[in-house]
Amino acid sequence: MQLIGMLDSPYVRRTAISLRLLGLPFEHRSLSVFRNFDAVHAINPLVKVPTLVCDDGLVLVDSTLIIDHAEALANRRLIPSAPEQHRRALRWIGVALVAAEKAVQIFYERKRDAERQDAGWTSRINGQLRDACALLEQELRDVDENAWLFGDALTQADITLAVAWGFVQLVAADVAPAANYPKLAAFAARAERMPEFRAFPIA
Repeated sequence: MQLIGMLDSPYVRRTAISLRLLGLPFEHRSLSVFRNFDAVHAINPLVKVPTLVCDDGLVLVDSTLIIDHAEALANRRLIPSAPEQHRRALRWIGVALVAAEKAVQIFYERKRDAERQDAGWTSRINGQLRDACALLEQELRDVDENAWLFGDALTQADITLAVAWGFVQLVAADVAPAANYPKLAAFAARAERMPEFRAFPIA
């Protein structure tokens, strides 16, 4: 299998870490949808990352769908199966993905010429990012600082939360400074020391 995309994308990175945690061998090709547009287009005409090229050549897109396929291959789930824990994990993942999405939107809005940036839109997405981080910070109050969200093993909720926070700090630390979310920052820092994270650094 080949995973296409750069690790400064939270979606590519959460996919790479998940594949490693599942023990699935793959080749990571660090291609940019900007600098390597033609190369990515030749692999996937949608020019969307992450792209997973399966061993038989089938191309999959979207990190959540790729991870679902990887779990089927590994015959192992990265999300708890017990109904209440499953629901809580979905909550964590959903909020973390919103944080990543809003950071992406902030990043692209800032690439526009200053006179073309929409102040109202910027204020809205900045507020949504802060609110997402505040929700994660609040819910981490009840998590043992030496444990993961569901015990001793990393789950998809842990991966997505830590990856999303890392991306927020990469592109929008001024909007959501680490000092305002100490539990979130500490949780992500501990995750970043894990071998699965260190194998795929954000930058």
